[in-house]
Amino acid sequence: NSEDWPVVDPLPSYGRGRELPGGRHRSLIYGNNLTDVIITGNNGTIDGQGSIWWNKFRNKTLDHTRPHLVEMMNSTEVLISNLTFLNSPFWTIHPVYCSHVRVQNVTILAPPSSPNTDGIDPDSSDDVCIEDCYISTGDDLISIKSGWDEYGISFGRPSTNIIIRRLTGKTTSSGIAIGSEMSGGVSEVHAEDIYIFDSHSAIRIKTSPGRGGYVKNVYISNMTLVNVSIAIRFSGLYGEHPDDTYDPDALPVIERITVKDVIGENIKRAGLIQGINGDNFVNICLSNITLNVSSKIPWNCSYIKGYSELVSPEACEQLNERISPDHFSDCYKLPDLIKSSSSRNRAAWFPSW
Repeated sequence: NSEDWPVVDPLPSYGRGRELPGGRHRSLIYGNNLTDVIITGNNGTIDGQGSIWWNKFRNKTLDHTRPHLVEMMNSTEVLISNLTFLNSPFWTIHPVYCSHVRVQNVTILAPPSSPNTDGIDPDSSDDVCIEDCYISTGDDLISIKSGWDEYGISFGRPSTNIIIRRLTGKTTSSGIAIGSEMSGGVSEVHAEDIYIFDSHSAIRIKTSPGRGGYVKNVYISNMTLVNVSIAIRFSGLYGEHPDDTYDPDALPVIERITVKDVIGENIKRAGLIQGINGDNFVNICLSNITLNVSSKIPWNCSYIKGYSELVSPEACEQLNERISPDHFSDCYKLPDLIKSSSSRNRAAWFPSW
């Protein structure tokens, strides 16, 4: 019964519920202003029984935004591990305004037709490590967020220092996404050792005029793709605004995005990379990418600028300039602090564990 789920205030960085004006239903597992949180089990299962909520969404009978399965707010040193999460009503794991979060050895499952059942969505959070997870859902496997339009700009808390590694999954949407709610900014994202199969897209950046904010310093490497419709997709006209008071002149900055060491089989299209007229996405760098593509037009690019090397099929004209030493400062490389996958660096975020 949806009436058994309390209604709480909207997030200040969103200004309203994500689906409807007003409040939102509180998550099944919820915490606020906590320190040293551990949610774990011997591969036990937490079932959100989301079908009632999915049907309300489809039938347009929701009174408030659906609940997440797990939400931690304003918390630090959070560990979620060794659990299976099923059938979330909405986003599955949502750390928001958090620091030092680790999600590891987690399985997340929902039917491919289940609406908006994102896997893990770090939101205005920093120092987040997601590793050794399997996710199969009806929306993005991982989506990094930081607030929505004027509310996210005003709140001003970015998502930064995000590590994603050893992720396997499939989805009707995207494997690793940033946005579309990114108005507080997203930066210093490192993803490696990713296997995406039977999915719509592997890498996705979603934004729009009115978002403001930025996505910068993103490094994605060592990806294997099988049966993916679009390997790389950037959408500069994603739309969706909380209300009519957003500023259409608040343009996002998208820059220094590096994708390296990717192989793909049975890929329909290599890239659909579309910036914003008058607001180019810049310093997009592609290196050592080999995709078996079926489309006669493998790339479709507009309002972007960048570089490429060792890319097959050959990248679009806007990315055709080869990467030379003069461009190294344009093509993002991670700082040593988070580039290493050593246990020493992983543990540095959680010294007491």
